[in-house]
Amino acid sequence: MDLRQLEYFIAVAETGSFTRAAERVHITQSGVSAQVKALEHELGAELFVRSGRTARLTEAGSVALRHARAALDSTLDLRDAIDDVKGLIRGRLTIGMVIGCEITPLFDALAAFHEAHPGIDLELTEANSDHLVLGVRTGAIDVALAGLAGEPPEHLASQVIVSEPLVALTPAGSELAGRDRTTIAQLMPYRMICLPRGTGIRDVLDQAGTAVLGTRPEVALVATSPDAVAGLARRGLGVAVLSASMAAAHPDLVAVPIDGITIPALLALVWQERTSPALAAFLEHCRAAFTPGQEPVAVRP
Repeated sequence: MDLRQLEYFIAVAETGSFTRAAERVHITQSGVSAQVKALEHELGAELFVRSGRTARLTEAGSVALRHARAALDSTLDLRDAIDDVKGLIRGRLTIGMVIGCEITPLFDALAAFHEAHPGIDLELTEANSDHLVLGVRTGAIDVALAGLAGEPPEHLASQVIVSEPLVALTPAGSELAGRDRTTIAQLMPYRMICLPRGTGIRDVLDQAGTAVLGTRPEVALVATSPDAVAGLARRGLGVAVLSASMAAAHPDLVAVPIDGITIPALLALVWQERTSPALAAFLEHCRAAFTPGQEPVAVRP
């Protein structure tokens, strides 16, 4: 007994005809008939009542049909499982990361995945968050760790890693450093320093300013990394606007909470709903690295 015999048997049972079954499986009618006869001989029972051009299942044939279908389904499951294994032996995975930041748990996940699946080529690409999300949508990037404003993008799978407020970062001894809290409106007289548009932090600032003031806040200086933004503020060139975890990397500066911003700055993994075996395995390593309930992930410049 082989799988080909079962396939032909099922085709005859479903079409009710050796002729139509032959058309379905793309071989001659005599070939189908011979294989079914061989199966009947091996089982020791007739599977069909043959009458003219029709073929009707016998009682034995009805019982055999259920098992034949189950056998073929199991074969397909086996092939899918092998394909999954093969997908973890070789291939490529492209991971996006927001530019200018060091996300230690992501690097830990990359290292663990590479150790487990050394045959998968890894490519790491850095960009602003809007470009990362676009890359995931188009399939150019398999998964990205991106900064987002308020909520994950629609029609993509996601895992929020951090949700935190914005703060104003200023040198100790400045007028702003003497305040317990501030607001978007109170920051308007200051020269603000922030990340570029297309980053989660800047999107939160722009949306919050528009909601409160009816317009985007004016940003005097733009730098592509949190370290550079803080460094400019340290030298008295303005007030840096960053997330709380970014500000924590600069303890020599004073972080003043900004009240009235209802949109959180998110750090999230985003990917398409349909995943390859390699991506599914990498996401498991990410879930282990970004442990729920852990201390907030520091986004270090």
